[in-house]
Amino acid sequence: MSYTETIDFLYGLQKHGIKLGLDKTRAIMAALGNPHESLRAIHVAGTNGKGSVSAFLASILEAGGCKVGLFTSPHLLSFTERIRTNGEQITEDRVVELTEEIRQAIACLEKVPTFFEFVTAMAFYHFRTNRVDWAVLETGMGGRLDATNLVRPEVSIITGIGYDHMEFLGNTLTDIASEKAGIIKSGVPLVLARQEEEALGVLMSVAQERSAEVFMYGRDFRGEPSASGLDGITFDYRDVDCVIRDLHTSLPGEHQISNACLAVKTALLALKGDLAPGGGRRIDAISAIRKGLAEARWRGRLEMVRSDPAIMIDGAHNPDAALALAAFIKDHLADRRIILVVGIMSDKDIEGILARLLPVASEVVFTAPAYGRSAPPQRLAKCASEMGFLRFHCTHGIRAALETAGTLYSEHAAHGLPLIIITGSFYTIGEAMEVLGERPVLGTLRETL
Repeated sequence: MSYTETIDFLYGLQKHGIKLGLDKTRAIMAALGNPHESLRAIHVAGTNGKGSVSAFLASILEAGGCKVGLFTSPHLLSFTERIRTNGEQITEDRVVELTEEIRQAIACLEKVPTFFEFVTAMAFYHFRTNRVDWAVLETGMGGRLDATNLVRPEVSIITGIGYDHMEFLGNTLTDIASEKAGIIKSGVPLVLARQEEEALGVLMSVAQERSAEVFMYGRDFRGEPSASGLDGITFDYRDVDCVIRDLHTSLPGEHQISNACLAVKTALLALKGDLAPGGGRRIDAISAIRKGLAEARWRGRLEMVRSDPAIMIDGAHNPDAALALAAFIKDHLADRRIILVVGIMSDKDIEGILARLLPVASEVVFTAPAYGRSAPPQRLAKCASEMGFLRFHCTHGIRAALETAGTLYSEHAAHGLPLIIITGSFYTIGEAMEVLGERPVLGTLRETL
């Protein structure tokens, strides 16, 4: 296939939508020789933070001298972001090769795979071919029926659970936690973020049933911040076995402390007694943790992308993520006039997101990325108006929204320090990055699953 044909094929798979279940994924993996069975994996599920945790962990393992595969979703600019080896994105040529190989291997199957099923198979097959030492795998959604859930990992991680994807996972935290708990495997350690009581009860019950030892943030290990700002966070890590002082990551926001600590605890478990690739010396886990956190990068999380005008992007797409963004603004940007550019998917909790964001905004520009699930700007404006917020503008498209925000920025510059923050969806910030001049690769393939 040509590159264009590959794009058309992958894009066409999105029309099959989201279909949770593992039978088809098992058939695809069997046709490829079950590549997942040879992977030494760490499996990450949760509602918020799982991408950051995965990025931290992959960077730590790489700093320890390991060859590390990282599979995440969605992407911001380029489809190739989803599959990385030691931080390097899969090449366009390799995407073409793998697509053709997988298509031929599964031609005999009766059912057509969904986009996420096909891409998961691509990642597993690519990691096996590349002989990675570790594969860090982020679930697309849920866990129990997620296409990634065929692996038997060395460690499982579940980040904070909140309300998202409720049309697929259920309307209560109990229901959602039950789906996330599906990644808990018999006898496999579980590293767990702080949880609401409703979710925690489900997770602990499943872990007990499956004899999975639980290491929970705030109970068994914790992080103690010493500095926080736009340049990142510095903190001490503590658990019953060790204290690691003055760890630093350039990812801003106090919520990243718990994410980093989840990665640190997992690394300590995974690298316990581990040999460096090729044998010989043992991996210095503490040095790998320090270096890996310092070098970790994860785009679209409180990221400053321009200085003039000052522009930040943050992919807050549910109420908990919006709350973290609002808290950062209150704690570190209280002296700035915040101009929000907001585009949200229509199936998200729009009221919940706006309830967190509007109180910290001077003005808001509502817009919609060029994607079918986008909520119309007028719907967002109506919701804001009902909440008593009237300093908003509606625009058609991301480019127009950024132009409007730029005009507002100039007006506010005479009276204070303005800052444009683009948020509400990864689709919104991804398209904004394109408008701001970054080059996409398969950028239209942003579907989460």
